[in-house]
Amino acid sequence: MSSSPRQMPPQPGCPTTRITEWAALGELNTFGVEAHARWLARLEHPQELPALLALPAFADTPSLVLGGGSNTLFTEDYPGLVVLMANRGIQVESGDGESDRIRVAAGENWDRFVRWSLEQGYCGLENLILIPGSVGAAPIQNIGAYGVEVASFIESVRVWDREASDFRVLAADECRFAYRDSLFKQQRDRFLVTDLTLCLPRQGELRLDYSGVRETLADRGVTEPTARDVAAAVESLRLAKLPNPAEIGNAGSFFKNPVMSRQEADRLAARHPALPVFPLQDGTCKLSAAWLIEACGLKGLRQGAAGVSERHALVLVNHGGASGAEIWDLAEHIRARVGDQFGVQLEAEPVVV
Repeated sequence: MSSSPRQMPPQPGCPTTRITEWAALGELNTFGVEAHARWLARLEHPQELPALLALPAFADTPSLVLGGGSNTLFTEDYPGLVVLMANRGIQVESGDGESDRIRVAAGENWDRFVRWSLEQGYCGLENLILIPGSVGAAPIQNIGAYGVEVASFIESVRVWDREASDFRVLAADECRFAYRDSLFKQQRDRFLVTDLTLCLPRQGELRLDYSGVRETLADRGVTEPTARDVAAAVESLRLAKLPNPAEIGNAGSFFKNPVMSRQEADRLAARHPALPVFPLQDGTCKLSAAWLIEACGLKGLRQGAAGVSERHALVLVNHGGASGAEIWDLAEHIRARVGDQFGVQLEAEPVVV
């Protein structure tokens, strides 16, 4: 693709949406891989979305929604329209004194929203602090960390439904939330998330049972933790374990932790007694993908400029100049090694374009 971007004039029906032809995407993905989009539209007002998608220039091209770029790996240039969600806004809509309904625009930064919620006296999201990306990406991946998933607090998600050519509000039970999964991920080409509504409590049970949280609080002399204390502990743990995308390109955890039946997990653990196995409420078990990768001797591996982080085996990194295709080749190598040694197929978390 051409490396010379060209700004289009304002288009009918979407006067505030900035559209760029041959747009560079290197600064719009946390892997920092170089790629270009045939078109890039920076959307600040979702009501302009129908008119944008109806423009003749985009009639026969694919489209992709991009938030913070923290969950996307571009292995090549994108031949269609990339919609960058740039809408902003946090609004407290209603409450009963114990909890509030809060509507958040998809373009808001997730970590900033979590910090805002703590400053306002809410709890629930403290374990999800420092997760990179946008609010709009949160329900798609059903992001989770340290024993908490965002689905527990989502009341509804507002989307543009391409099949119905209309905006819709989907209740949480319509979103098919599962471990790192949702309706929006299952039908990626159908829905564009514009905002979501969460119900956040003022008081609630703190989740301290994930490895390292209680220990970190104890080290700090915290005996009666608040949500802010838990957030500070989780932030400390994440900073110690995970490389900062601002310092070295990465998208956080690259592989999902495999989920399998209790019988399968027991058989695997019998052959590998050190393998961490976590029973889930539905009777299945979750395995540690990081342990599987490290047990294959792959932690710290480098293939050219693509590598596995020396700090965390789940994180693939761009040491500088790696292409998306090279990072994906490394991911495929890891999947093959884990599959050969353990009979477990790892699944990538990021969207691989």
